[in-house]
Amino acid sequence: MGADIWFTEHQTPDVTLGLRIIEVLWQEDTPYQHLLVADTEAYGRLLTLDGAVQTTDRDEFFYHEMIAHVPLTIHPHPQRVAVVGGGDGGVIREILRHPGVKAAHLVEIDERVVAVARQFFPELSAELDNPRAHVHLVDGIQWMREQGAQAEKLDVVIIDSTDPVGAATGLFGEAFYRSVYEALAPDGILVAQTESPMLQPHLIRHAQAAMRAVFPHVHLYLAPVPTYPSGWWSFSLGSKGPQPADARTVSLPTRYWTPAIQRAAFVLPPFVSELLQT
Repeated sequence: MGADIWFTEHQTPDVTLGLRIIEVLWQEDTPYQHLLVADTEAYGRLLTLDGAVQTTDRDEFFYHEMIAHVPLTIHPHPQRVAVVGGGDGGVIREILRHPGVKAAHLVEIDERVVAVARQFFPELSAELDNPRAHVHLVDGIQWMREQGAQAEKLDVVIIDSTDPVGAATGLFGEAFYRSVYEALAPDGILVAQTESPMLQPHLIRHAQAAMRAVFPHVHLYLAPVPTYPSGWWSFSLGSKGPQPADARTVSLPTRYWTPAIQRAAFVLPPFVSELLQT
């Protein structure tokens, strides 16, 4: 009988996720974090960083489609887009489904995440070789600060970060959001993943308050991501002008996102609306 091997993510002090492992394909300590790739019974290939699930073959589309297509359809004509984090390439793949995008910048501090994703997740990372994609293996906070001084501004910035620990801590604060604001064009939009409304409401409140201190229009929308804590995820959107109701109707080859689902994602249940007011 083969070994019974499980991956366990301690999502909070009181909640864990367990996945049966078929085979560990790769693991290493990068300069920034522990990286693991494994085959699982339930979700196919799995990528984790410091013991936290980042993506899997079978549920990645929920997250990547909702973090990318929502801001790109709300913006009237996105041409220059940047992704901070997201070294697996999944958000870049979705961005480049929009033919009007001229440049998609991936800003990832850990080059090993990009290299391992190219090896083990080719369906996610394939568009990193697209001529419209530009990979910057640098600190996203510093890169964004430098973009603010550039004459050519960004239209959309997507923060596809890990949890707010280690190198990612600074991606959830007012100072960073202000750097993004300065880097954005007059109708620019920022979207950031902001964790679970069930298990991390304090982080949503913190991120929303920090965004409201910088952006004139701030919204929250929700989507399922089965392997993330509680299976229910939030995204915070800060806009200089365009509103969710302004979204263009486009047809894209997606598996979860649709214009109707996007509209519904901004309809918040009362308890989520209440947590934003406390």
